[in-house]
Amino acid sequence: MGGAASAASAGGAGGRPLIITEDPLLLDDLLRLCAAAGAEPHVHHEVPEPSGAGGSGGSTGWESAPLVLVGDDAARRVRGAPRRDGVFLVGRDLDDPLVWQRAVEIGAEEVLRLPDAESRLVDRIADVVEGAGRPALAVGVIGGSGGAGASTLACALALRAARTGERTILIDGDPLGGGMDVLLGGEAAEGLRWPDFAASRGRVGAGALEESLPELHALRVLSWDRGDRVVVPPAAMRSVVAAARRRGGVVVVDLPRRVDEAVAEVLAQLDLVLMVVPGELRSVAAAGRVAAGVRMVARDVRVVVRGRCPGGLEPEAVAALLGAPLAGEVPVEVGLPGRVAEGEPPGSQGRGALARFCDGFWQRALGSAQGVPA
Repeated sequence: MGGAASAASAGGAGGRPLIITEDPLLLDDLLRLCAAAGAEPHVHHEVPEPSGAGGSGGSTGWESAPLVLVGDDAARRVRGAPRRDGVFLVGRDLDDPLVWQRAVEIGAEEVLRLPDAESRLVDRIADVVEGAGRPALAVGVIGGSGGAGASTLACALALRAARTGERTILIDGDPLGGGMDVLLGGEAAEGLRWPDFAASRGRVGAGALEESLPELHALRVLSWDRGDRVVVPPAAMRSVVAAARRRGGVVVVDLPRRVDEAVAEVLAQLDLVLMVVPGELRSVAAAGRVAAGVRMVARDVRVVVRGRCPGGLEPEAVAALLGAPLAGEVPVEVGLPGRVAEGEPPGSQGRGALARFCDGFWQRALGSAQGVPA
């Protein structure tokens, strides 16, 4: 993951941290950690002079840099600099009794000792690089019973969101589902799949993640490869989904019906879970068991009724039996399976029932001040 992360751009001088040190070994460490977070820092031996005073000025200045990393060796040289937030004193000597005194003298928020604090420091640098914008609206889709059509709905939701111009990432959380890239007709597309992230530990760069994934139909897709790996550690699942959310826009996750530890990590980060349930009693009974597991973690679960069976239940009755709000009904779309088999992704037909449901959903959800309407 380090190579992919280092390829991410800092996105302009305003996102570049300032390093102040003359210690070559410490500088090597800090440059390596900045690269891991996708940052290109400015490096100085002392406090840079402000604009108009003959210094480097502007975005490289002490006061304007979004984050300042001061080496132990440089603490005395920055003692008289104006107080500001986002200053960290960094060193390697764990037994230095005077480190806290130096930290107070320069107004440091925190003392970071390497290598123990490496992951903490990468997180802070990555926060600067990626900004603190609004996180993505994250929606999960899960089938209440087998064959409910959850993957079809997840694919269509992502496709329609992308067509509105939203930055969209579709995450395939079901290793036994056949692959969302296949459903989008992009199984041969270049890019990383879940097994490439299985060993991820700590933070994953949001920009690096997006750039590494296959791009299909104006959205990014994280799916499974054709190998036999079906497990991603919970920590890796958590890191990847968190990175996808930090990029903003929309994240859609296709979920398996079994809630294990890894799926629970995903559910905890979702704003909303749509449970797809056919409108007949047996499917509702199965969905009740799935809903019980999902509700233990998810903050908001709603029901989408898929089609109506002759003599089946009304959508309102299905939602009432499951004790969850009704998000809507998706009628059966005639000819959809055949079109998908021919390579047309679900939701492509703008006038189809599936596309109309998705467009209406996003209009409400993205237009709400809270992201998800009540």
